[in-house]
Amino acid sequence: MAGTILDALILGVLEGLTEFIPVSSTGHILLAGHFLGFDSTGKVFEVVIQLGAILAVMGVYAARLWQMVRGLGSDPKEMRFLTSILVAFFPAVLVGVLAHDFIKDVLFESPRLIATMLILGGVILLVVDRMPLQARHHDTDRLPFRVALGIGLVQCLAMIPGVSRSGATIVGGLLMGADKRTAAEFSFFLSMPTMSAAFAYDLFKNRHALDGAAFGEIAIGFAAAFIAALIVVRWVLGYIGRNGFAFFGWWRIIVGVAVWAALLAGL
Repeated sequence: MAGTILDALILGVLEGLTEFIPVSSTGHILLAGHFLGFDSTGKVFEVVIQLGAILAVMGVYAARLWQMVRGLGSDPKEMRFLTSILVAFFPAVLVGVLAHDFIKDVLFESPRLIATMLILGGVILLVVDRMPLQARHHDTDRLPFRVALGIGLVQCLAMIPGVSRSGATIVGGLLMGADKRTAAEFSFFLSMPTMSAAFAYDLFKNRHALDGAAFGEIAIGFAAAFIAALIVVRWVLGYIGRNGFAFFGWWRIIVGVAVWAALLAGL
């Protein structure tokens, strides 16, 4: 793993700030790593530090998660909610396992693809934000299973870096009738098994690439991602509910265009 402690800190903060907003955290840290000259074998660092963001969202929703655990086996509402999360989670498991090596070895190594996806995703967010969508689902616990499955299928698009897992799932939820807050909150809950599975699978696949120096940089990136994500998760639901997605759409377009300009300039 080639990089400095400062690089690890910057990338960790960037991961935490962008994981739960629809701008593509993976795209941002891969691009930042490209321009910083930061390189991790198998992109282990970029995936493993997501554990910090996972724990942050689990901390914010700890009471809700405990309520769900207590209700398993006795509360039909909690069983239904957990089932909807698992239904949405399954497509990512299937695609992730089958396409893992192609995603990591090909898609993760293309800054031009990432920049293009940032721009395209930004345009989609701006368009969806202006659509007169009629919200029919206002409760995260009661999303129909077909809606949960649809969100899970859309989530698979986020395996292309630059697409954004949260962006894809939130837009998918909106197009299938969820209101903005419900779509964002379901995206948060879906992130827990999805990111945990990606972390565990990637750590296993690349266990040979970890050494003492790598663990030090990962620890710093993990801590920075946890703190930054803890701040963002508490803020983002309210912001999206009040203001929509225009800010994030323009953010993606500006970053994508800037990256293309830098790449064309030979940077």
